[in-house]
Amino acid sequence: MVRAVSDRAFIPVRIAVLTVSDTRTPEDDRSGDTLAERIESAGHILCARTIVADDRDAIARQLLNWIADPSVEAIISTGGTGLTGRDVTVEAHRDVYEKEIDAFGTIFTLVSMDSIGTSAVQSRACAGVAGGTFLFALPGSPGACRDGWDRILAAQLDYRHRPCNFVEIMPRLDEHLRRK
Repeated sequence: MVRAVSDRAFIPVRIAVLTVSDTRTPEDDRSGDTLAERIESAGHILCARTIVADDRDAIARQLLNWIADPSVEAIISTGGTGLTGRDVTVEAHRDVYEKEIDAFGTIFTLVSMDSIGTSAVQSRACAGVAGGTFLFALPGSPGACRDGWDRILAAQLDYRHRPCNFVEIMPRLDEHLRRK
């Protein structure tokens, strides 16, 4: 449930979407489309979008490129969070995290239980922070992207959400780099 407060103005977040897949193309990337639609419908800015293969180094490289780009404030990846040998998105994310948002995976599992029951145990959704940028890794199905956005990220990326949200702490994510 989103508890929005009307005394705060909405602050759009600049979000990049990364689809991780060996088979998807821009024409059939339904999960990327789902995220892009929700991001823009919420009033945020879809500032970048691409597809990379299920390759740990390639995924990490793309994440690092966007982390270094000041026009990207958050990254949402979709795909590669499962248990098969090709599923390396979580490892690539963790290669670049400065801090992991441990509860994200737990909350995503709880949300997924409502949709897919105990199959939620097979997801390794995760989140973290690096270089002042939020990173979220969601499973590769449109349903998982809907659940992740609608039930977690829509509220946490909305400055009006109370009692707290990710947007209000964004200016402080890299404060350790500014200390003298």
